[in-house]
Amino acid sequence: MNIIALSIPIFLGLLLLELGWDTYKRKGFYKLGDSLANLGSGILDQGLGLFVKVLTVGAFVGIGHWAATWRPWSIDNSLATWVACFIAVDFAYYWAHRWSHKVHILWIGHVVHHQSEHYNLSVALRQSAIQKLLVFWVYWPLALIGFSGEMFVSVMALNLIYQFWIHTEFIEKMGVFGLVFNTPSHHRVHHGRNPKYIDRNHAGVFIVWDRMFGTFTQEEERPTYGITSPLESFDPVKAQWQPMAFLFTEAARMPGLWNKMKFLFMPPGWYPESLGGFKHAPELDPAHVGFDPPRQTAVRCMLTVRWLIVLGLSFYMLKSADALGLASLKWIFAWVVVALGAIGMVYDRGLTGARPLGLLLIDLTLPAVLVLTQAGDASPFAGALYTGIGTGSFLTLWTVYCWLFLASSKR
Repeated sequence: MNIIALSIPIFLGLLLLELGWDTYKRKGFYKLGDSLANLGSGILDQGLGLFVKVLTVGAFVGIGHWAATWRPWSIDNSLATWVACFIAVDFAYYWAHRWSHKVHILWIGHVVHHQSEHYNLSVALRQSAIQKLLVFWVYWPLALIGFSGEMFVSVMALNLIYQFWIHTEFIEKMGVFGLVFNTPSHHRVHHGRNPKYIDRNHAGVFIVWDRMFGTFTQEEERPTYGITSPLESFDPVKAQWQPMAFLFTEAARMPGLWNKMKFLFMPPGWYPESLGGFKHAPELDPAHVGFDPPRQTAVRCMLTVRWLIVLGLSFYMLKSADALGLASLKWIFAWVVVALGAIGMVYDRGLTGARPLGLLLIDLTLPAVLVLTQAGDASPFAGALYTGIGTGSFLTLWTVYCWLFLASSKR
């Protein structure tokens, strides 16, 4: 059972309530393009998670089974065990989170969550699709201890669900509650790019870890959100691949193999002395305004409707993953990736040039993708036909996305 997927309607309901309150209060905490990009990133994370859980969860279960052959104790399924697992998972999360800020190759799997220049409940769903692949090893000691894979997955989901509500500006400091637990005030600090806020407050549920290990900072002035080198895009696909491209492009220009390796594993901002040395976080630019390109109301409405269609198909994919099977999932996910990328690209660059035709071609491939999901249960002839249609659809999708990207980058 995917607890996160089942929680999505609740997340969206709370998000709409906060959006309504924000509109009523005229705070301006939400921007349409930013929110669609945040939620699109969450869709990419959950979608790819359907494929990589065989590795991430499978490795945890495999290590647990191996440890059971020599471990002289076993762990029961009592309430005390669940509580112990919850605390242990949160402790491991703290270190996974902290290292994700201090090791460049891990940072590329977490930076997506920090790219938004706003702070609201939609930011909680903005996740990197590859983060699980980069830090899943941090939780292996829990398997060695004896916690089951089912317990670990459930507790990890509860840990992430807790963190949803702390992504809001409408809740102020919470007094004694904040001495033990992570709160919106504590986590706002974590998302700030103010130099004194960077790499602080890494906790998931229990802020005591930050207090114990010297990474806690109290919220003083309102943080300025985002990263030190803004993404300046509402394309969730670009948000995922740009940090990876930057890391390996920069590593390639490092002098010598040793410097290349150090760049991957040193903190973000590290450069050898020959390239100027460590680049510290710059002071805030008071003239900086967040990325929010003006778009006509008709274009914004059109993109929102398209995004809702993608959301509906994504929710169907997540809810019906076991029934659909791996072959069908890959075709639906491929279409979702390209459709989200196209929405973000049009929001970034406008509905000009080749982009309207590109959107139309993406729409036309959807029926072929849906037909392909039936190929597994069809006769050999029909299966071959569906496979041919689906393959052509898949190639068309990526050709159109690359075409749109190249057309946009020239403007």
